[in-house]
Amino acid sequence: MLGISSSARSKQFQARRSSLEANSMSTVPQPVSPPKLIRGIGLGGATALNMIDMIGVGPFITMPLVVAAMGGPQALLGWILGALLAICDGLVWAELGAAMPGSGGSYVYLREIYGPKRLGKLVSFLFIWQLSFSAPLSIASGAIGFAKYTAYLLPGLETQYAARQVSLQLPLLGTLKLAWVVAGTTFLAIGIVALAMLLLYRRITQIGRISKLLWLIVIATIGWIIVAGFTHFNSARAFSFPAGAFSLDKNFWFGLGSAMLIATYDYWGAYNVCFIADELKEPGKTIPRAVLLSILLVAGLYLLMNLSVLGVVDWHEMLTAAQSNNKLYILSVFMQRIYGAWAANLVTVLVMITAFASVFSLILGYSRVPYAAALDGNYFKALARVHPVHQFPHISLLALGGAGILFCFFPLSDVISALVVIRILLQFILQAVGVIVLRIRRPELPRPFRMWLYPLPAILAFAGFAYIVVKRHEALKEIRYAAVIVIAGLVIYAVRAFRNRDWPFTQPLASPAEIQAS
Repeated sequence: MLGISSSARSKQFQARRSSLEANSMSTVPQPVSPPKLIRGIGLGGATALNMIDMIGVGPFITMPLVVAAMGGPQALLGWILGALLAICDGLVWAELGAAMPGSGGSYVYLREIYGPKRLGKLVSFLFIWQLSFSAPLSIASGAIGFAKYTAYLLPGLETQYAARQVSLQLPLLGTLKLAWVVAGTTFLAIGIVALAMLLLYRRITQIGRISKLLWLIVIATIGWIIVAGFTHFNSARAFSFPAGAFSLDKNFWFGLGSAMLIATYDYWGAYNVCFIADELKEPGKTIPRAVLLSILLVAGLYLLMNLSVLGVVDWHEMLTAAQSNNKLYILSVFMQRIYGAWAANLVTVLVMITAFASVFSLILGYSRVPYAAALDGNYFKALARVHPVHQFPHISLLALGGAGILFCFFPLSDVISALVVIRILLQFILQAVGVIVLRIRRPELPRPFRMWLYPLPAILAFAGFAYIVVKRHEALKEIRYAAVIVIAGLVIYAVRAFRNRDWPFTQPLASPAEIQAS
């Protein structure tokens, strides 16, 4: 040791010191990065998720409702115009989704469009607030549709045990009516939502594989229906229009509005991937492609399927089913007429699978929206929690799924109407206007996809949605629902903003002149 030079001893001392510092630092808690979502879904998986969300049980169970709305096979016009409206709205989603790819979808768009520190704070909060109602309504509609089709195999499920309607007189708004029903189908619908939640309790990469399998089943089912229909097609039956079918009177326009409302419900879902953008590969490219591709594919499938069914089943039978709100399993009847009981049973099972796939996709997509708002501090903090093992927002998923279970007690027609009107007034119209506002306010924002024929699609989307809301019989019923939700949301936001000193209760920033004077 005596032979060691002073420089060597100095180096040894520095080494021991560094070792001691490293050991002491190891006992100090290091900051932990927030858990990140996994980008595990490509264009194929994204399009599959959109399509199973769009198709679900909607077109299979609402076909009689669309026919009844217009009083004959001219209901195809409702599907065609609904497809055009879906394309216009899809272009809005495509531009916004590509420009602002992040989990939360509309929450992110509305916040940025109208100012994240000002009006956008309120508008984005109202979107999340309405989503607390509309998302569970959408989930419940798929589950109820599943149960209604199951009733073809087990007719006793449609037995009602209780049914009530509650009326509440509201100042200025009028009478608010709310109906609920308890039947065997109710309990089955609840079970379906619970099962979907259980399957979603896993990593997103596994969910991508599940969605592709469900997509194959959906496409195979619709393909079989189309082929069966056109190989047994009767043009006289398909185009047996009633007298005055195209008389442009008040009933025609009101009927068209009701038909387009239901068709709009059936086309919705093409934007599902916008809510899980943080889990998409190359979201700037994947979102617009998945949105527009899924709309075009589903629109073609819907039109072919409706035409093939009208060529086999007399539309008067659909009218009777719609008026009774029972036996809406028109595809089961369709297959029974062509091939017999075995085909009817098989298509019923396939439709049930597609309905379940829709519930699965809806809970997946919507659960990411409250999560994004909670991360932003604009909603309940618990919803921002990510599962420590599987890395997905499990509290948000459980909350929306649980609310969907409660809405399973409502009649299907009420669920669909309330869902569409609430969503149009508090989301879609705001986005259609917002995409134009954003172009004006932030022209420098990178836009990987720019709306075709801008701003015409956004204007047509606004006009189409406004027409659907107003031009219907008893349109005020659902408008009152939306008004109550808006008022309640404004009150809750005002209380939260006042407590947190958030907009509009923040202290105004001093102007440059005031700062200089001080």
